[in-house]
Amino acid sequence: MKALVTGADGFIGSHLSELLLKEGYSVRALAQYNSFNYWGWLEDIPSNERLEVITGDIRDPNFVKDSTRGVDIIFHLAALIAIPYSYHAPDSYVDTNIKGTLNIVQAAREAGNIRVISTSTSEVYGTAQYVPIDEKHPRQPQSPYSATKIGADAIALSFYNAFNLPVTIARPFNTYGPRQSARAIIPTIISQIADGKKQILLGDLTPTRDFNYVKDTVAGFLAIAEADATIGKEVNIASGTEISMADTLNLIAELMKSDVEFITDQQRLRPANSEVFRLLGDNRLIKSLTGWKPVYRLEDGLAETIDWFRNEHNLLKYKPGIYNL
Repeated sequence: MKALVTGADGFIGSHLSELLLKEGYSVRALAQYNSFNYWGWLEDIPSNERLEVITGDIRDPNFVKDSTRGVDIIFHLAALIAIPYSYHAPDSYVDTNIKGTLNIVQAAREAGNIRVISTSTSEVYGTAQYVPIDEKHPRQPQSPYSATKIGADAIALSFYNAFNLPVTIARPFNTYGPRQSARAIIPTIISQIADGKKQILLGDLTPTRDFNYVKDTVAGFLAIAEADATIGKEVNIASGTEISMADTLNLIAELMKSDVEFITDQQRLRPANSEVFRLLGDNRLIKSLTGWKPVYRLEDGLAETIDWFRNEHNLLKYKPGIYNL
C-alpha cells in the first residue's frame, strides 16, 4: 500500500508517517513548500527508502492532483489548527481547511475513488451538551477554526454521499506528545518548566479535556483506515476520560518535580463564548468498528513527552518565553 500523508511535516502527521513506515506502507509525505527545503518534523524521521517527501500546498488544486497519482490511500491532516490565530486570520483557515479538503477529495475522486481519511477535531462539538460526546453530538462553531473544520468535514462527506468516494472522518480528541506545538496546553507547561521557569503563564485552567497520547491517536488513524466498516462514517478517537487543565498542570509539575507558580496570562484567554469548557469523548464506535482502544495512561504519555522536551536538542526548537498563537 502506498499512502499520501498531507501535513506530514506536522506533529500528528510525522508520527503517523513513522507508524505507516513501521507497518510496511510506502509513504508519500507532503510538507508545506518553503524556499529552505525544510521538512518540519519529518527531519526527525530516519532515512527510509519507502519514504518520499514532497513539498507543496494543499490550497493548489493542480499540485494536489499531481500528489495523489499512484497512491492507494490518503491521510489528510494538513490544516491550520491554532485557535487563537483563527481569530486574526480567518480567511486563511477557509482557504486551507475547507478549500484544501475540497482539493483532496476532488483529486481522490478523479484518480479513481481513492480511500480518504480526513482529519477532524473534537473542537467541532464545542462545549459538551452531554457526555460522553458521541458522533451524533451537535456541532457548535465556537471559533473560526472549528467552523472551518465543520465545513471541511461536510465537504468530505458530501463526496461520499454524492459520488460514493470512500471517505472516513477521523475525529481525534486532544492529542499530545513529542513534537507538539507550544500553542497547546501540555507542551506550554512542559517547555516552560524544562526551560527553568518558576512562573508558568497559562490561560483558563477550569476547562476539561480528553487527552490522547499521540501514539494512540495515530494507531486510531491506522485502525480506521484498515476497517472498511468505517467508510462513510465520522469516528471519534478518544480516551473516554477527562481531566481539568488545573489537574493537568499539577500532574506535570509533580512528574517534573517542580514547584512552579501559575499566573494567568490575559492574552492566552479565549473570548468567553469561544472557550470550550468540557470535552469528554465517547469511543464506543471506534472500538466496535476496529477493535482500537487507547494503550497509554496519561501519566505514561506525559512521562515520555517530558523526557523528549528535556532533550536540549528538542527544547531549542521552542521559545518558551513567547506566547505562541
